[in-house]
Amino acid sequence: MNRTFTFLSLLFAMLALSPSMAHLLEMYQKLQMPQQDYAVVQQIYRGWALLGAFQVCFLVAVFIKLLHEKGAAFRLTLGALVCSAAMLLLFFFFTFPVNRATANWTQLPENWAALRLQWEYSHAIVAILGLIAFILLLLSLLERPRPTRSIS
Repeated sequence: MNRTFTFLSLLFAMLALSPSMAHLLEMYQKLQMPQQDYAVVQQIYRGWALLGAFQVCFLVAVFIKLLHEKGAAFRLTLGALVCSAAMLLLFFFFTFPVNRATANWTQLPENWAALRLQWEYSHAIVAILGLIAFILLLLSLLERPRPTRSIS
């Protein structure tokens, strides 16, 4: 059972991290764009809301993995769980309000530049938290006791 949730936690970590890393890697160039160009580029994210399911699955899988861990592996997995929860909180408190204010970037209000900064930086922080969570999960694998082989 633990191997299953270890696998699922790593799989969902990667799937949750991928879109966030895409945002992070695009961020510098997008922040240089004028208003209309930025509005056009933002349309490539239509349908990406469905990817949020990966973050929820990530949180659940890491939580279940945590229930089976002990010692250092427990602490590392707990750190990954905290990062995963923080990713969702950041999205709902910082990114989602911008999506609503801009109707998913189909409308640009007067304060669009401030909203753009909030949207881009919230995604960047989510990406960093996702990367930290992924690394913590990998490190938790290294902390597991290895089975001993008897020589007979």
